[in-house]
Amino acid sequence: MPLILETIVTTTAADGTLHLVPFGLIREDDGGTVLAPFRPSPTIENLKANPVFAASSPRDIRVIAGAVTGRRDWPTLPCERIAGSRLADSFGHAEFAVERVEEDETRPRYRGRLVHEAAHSAFIGYNRAQGAVLEAAILSTRLHMLAPEKILSELRYLAIAISKTAGPREREAWGWIEDKVAAALGPDARVLANPDAARPSGA
Repeated sequence: MPLILETIVTTTAADGTLHLVPFGLIREDDGGTVLAPFRPSPTIENLKANPVFAASSPRDIRVIAGAVTGRRDWPTLPCERIAGSRLADSFGHAEFAVERVEEDETRPRYRGRLVHEAAHSAFIGYNRAQGAVLEAAILSTRLHMLAPEKILSELRYLAIAISKTAGPREREAWGWIEDKVAAALGPDARVLANPDAARPSGA
């Protein structure tokens, strides 16, 4: 099974506009790295114009929650070896040049050749609330794919970690995700607004 790394990927449009988005970067068994966006995607259009991308590991979990809820204006810095930018506040980043494209009507695969990587800050570990925000952010991108009951069940479970271990950043990030889910499923989807929301159904 390939290893999937949850990162922030940045690509650049033909006019120089930067696109920043969370992506599960696929690390294949042979050591190759694959980016596989679903169509339609600005990432695909950008890779046609500039076949390079950077992947960063954010220090602030709000970057991931923000990017999936329309908040993409996070500080960036120029890359070292490719014509692009990477997330500024990161534990580390890697830069890739696309060496092969496997075309597909739904999800083309872009195999990247690593041209540079660097560590910027020591990584000790995420707390449970940060992990919950990451999972909830991914869940919020699948509202069109999963039944509302499934979405709410998962959020109730993840909310346990938020209620017990979240700091101000994690609570802000969680609030953005709940806003997105509530806009799609209704106000009852705000699980932390209910005193029993942090308990799984039937608990």
